[in-house]
Amino acid sequence: MINPFQNISPKNREKLLYTLESSRLTFPKNELILSNINQGNIIGIVIKGMMQIIKTDYNGTRTIIEELEENDIFGTIISPLSNEYDILTKEESTVYIIDYDEIKKLDLENKSYYNQFIKNLLEIIILKIEERNNRIEILTKKTIRNKLLEYFNIESKKNGLRVINLPFNFTDLADYLAIDRSAMSRELKYLKEEGFIEIKNHKITLLYDKY
Repeated sequence: MINPFQNISPKNREKLLYTLESSRLTFPKNELILSNINQGNIIGIVIKGMMQIIKTDYNGTRTIIEELEENDIFGTIISPLSNEYDILTKEESTVYIIDYDEIKKLDLENKSYYNQFIKNLLEIIILKIEERNNRIEILTKKTIRNKLLEYFNIESKKNGLRVINLPFNFTDLADYLAIDRSAMSRELKYLKEEGFIEIKNHKITLLYDKY
């Protein structure tokens, strides 16, 4: 993920954050934090840690909408943040919260690092759009097998490797793919027995070219 402050000196970064009236917040592991964040028109920047945007339906079924890592961004204009969603910290996490209206006030003609910051944000948003398009491709697959294989293919192409280190545990993977955990485990077992994949801990090795 691109650093939002890429090509901006530490000194100018501090000036920028001061100008934007940003707030720096740190949360412990396994905490739901959305209620602690001003839910106006905001952008959040993950400085440290890992978080998930999750949705829980009326039956208590949880779906992971988005995984947020260091240097990732979220907010009301780019992420689904409402009463149906929350943000869960998977480890201790620190974020900057910035009022989007303050970003719109930046005088881009006078400070080159303002322009660089906007450029960085746009590049990150483009990457997030690509990730969401990939997610749509996964979720439109009709079977659990095809959802898994599509996910494996996408992750393999990202790194150019046949070995995939899952970014989360298998329960979270099922929530991310919006499938039943037990049914997913059975399908992974079948894929392994049929020679499609090898599984070792959270590492998946692809043994096929494409399906």
